[in-house]
Amino acid sequence: MDRYTGRMAKAIRFFELNTGAKIPSVGLGTWQSDPGLVGDAVATAVGYRHIDCAQVYGNEKEIGSALKKLFEDGVVQRKDIFITSKLWSTNHAPEDVHEALNGTLRDLQLEYLDLYLVYEATIHWPVSMKKGSTGFKPENLTQPNIPSTWRAMEEIYDSGKAHAIGVSNFSCKKLGDLLEIARIPPAVNQVECHPAWQQPQLHAFCEYKGVHLSGYSPLGNPATLKSNVLKNPLLNTVAEKLGKSPAQVALRWGLQMGHSVLPKSTNESRLKENLDVFDWSIPEDMFAKFYEIEQASTPLCTKLVKGTAFVHETLGAYKNVEELWDGEL
Repeated sequence: MDRYTGRMAKAIRFFELNTGAKIPSVGLGTWQSDPGLVGDAVATAVGYRHIDCAQVYGNEKEIGSALKKLFEDGVVQRKDIFITSKLWSTNHAPEDVHEALNGTLRDLQLEYLDLYLVYEATIHWPVSMKKGSTGFKPENLTQPNIPSTWRAMEEIYDSGKAHAIGVSNFSCKKLGDLLEIARIPPAVNQVECHPAWQQPQLHAFCEYKGVHLSGYSPLGNPATLKSNVLKNPLLNTVAEKLGKSPAQVALRWGLQMGHSVLPKSTNESRLKENLDVFDWSIPEDMFAKFYEIEQASTPLCTKLVKGTAFVHETLGAYKNVEELWDGEL
């Protein structure tokens, strides 16, 4: 029995991190959730035990107010909910890392985060931008210093303000380079992952190194990115045979692959549907078919979030998206 087959019949409600902590397998994504709706979504999604946030999303204050009310009303206790946030690319300097985290904690009205991620250059993305800059203008791009940023992240972990630290949008090469110099290894690498962009090389590398892979846009983000992931014929065939929605099958596929998933919705019925992935599984023969989905830039199979705003021929660290992802496209 391989590691995937062994997960077929399990509920898979949590994954264990290299810190010993357990990360809930299904989290509520909040990227591009509409203002005025994201707080209601957090309040409605009381079955979720993982909320994925970021300062750059611009909604942490609203989420913080919703969380405070849930805690005060006794709906859920702080210890029972896993909250992630991320360092943005304008705060890569070591002295800015602490300031950024404190700002996030104030907005979320929390004393600590369960997980703090740095984008690829700020560890949310492996790029850095001028402090105080807004938007994605090429002239704002700077040269990242991931080792110094990571040392500041390690200090945050030591302080107890983040119970785990990790990265986002890191390729195998960038993750490997970081692991060579890290005193505290990243617990998580959050990347785009769905049946049409399965990332097998990165998946295997993370598992080998003990870094949990967490998948954003697990449904392809059809509303924002106008993707066709949920229209994949195999996904729909499996969904019809199991009496589930294509979205549920895509999420369950992620759990059985061994990574947590972060679907985004502010719709109450979809919030409930996306959480109904524990009491059933994709049979082994159907699950094996997912490996046959072509992983190439076709209308149905492509990487959706390429990071084109972070590349420039003469400015910043990367001339093109191939350099940004170290050829892992």
